[in-house]
Amino acid sequence: MKKLTPFKFKQFVVHHDRCSMKVGTDAVLLGSWVNVLGARHILEVGTGSGVISLILAQRTLPDAKLEAIEIEQEDAEQAKENIAQSPWPKKIKVHHQSLQTFTSNKTFDLVVSNPPFFINSQLPPSSKRSQARHTGSLSYSELIIGAGKLLNTSGRLAVVLPFEEGKQFQIMAKENNFHVVRQLAFFSRQGKPQERWLFEFAFIPKINSAETLILHETDEEWSEDYKKLTHEFYLKRVHHKCRVTRNVPTERNFSISTFSTHQSLRRSVSWVETK
Repeated sequence: MKKLTPFKFKQFVVHHDRCSMKVGTDAVLLGSWVNVLGARHILEVGTGSGVISLILAQRTLPDAKLEAIEIEQEDAEQAKENIAQSPWPKKIKVHHQSLQTFTSNKTFDLVVSNPPFFINSQLPPSSKRSQARHTGSLSYSELIIGAGKLLNTSGRLAVVLPFEEGKQFQIMAKENNFHVVRQLAFFSRQGKPQERWLFEFAFIPKINSAETLILHETDEEWSEDYKKLTHEFYLKRVHHKCRVTRNVPTERNFSISTFSTHQSLRRSVSWVETK
């Protein structure tokens, strides 16, 4: 069997051949979209290959510290290897454990997660893939309550979820005193149903910043606004045309050499080398 090609970013490489879930659109989107301004202590729940933590390590200031927890042993080991080979081996610490058992002597400014999202569907045959994709190992209520215990009073919880699951998550978060302070509705292309929600929740309510992002407009090329969101990060680019309602101020710089997604976002992309 041919070995899975690693993702090559501008400043780091992500090997994911031993991980239950491969690097995909959701992780890259959340990592590039979430607001990291002022975040000095960050926790990622369910790090997988470590890609989101690595993206955030590149986007944040040098004194920021990240911790990443992962329940699957092989995923945690590969995440540790990816981080050890990155420019930030001391900035990110990986814990092989569940959120339910994780404790910390400090609180966090930001908790991020690309959580399991299948609730009532049939389990896939792989137990590793099952845990990564299904809420049996981490329910939404456990994620919300766990994050609530670990965040400081001004901290934020950021997640990416499919459309229907995102609506359920928002209701549960509200029941636990979280308020949506920022959200993004993600579409694969104009005229198609919404496929993802990205949310930022906080304990302190404020005016909700609502955004919309369209990945493609007329063909397989990405939109200009999607490129604006991610262009500082890509090692190789596509010719595209995409749309975001507004740009997000961030400290970011990453890039990828191939594009992988799951579910209905799976696409064939032609890459053009750029310097």
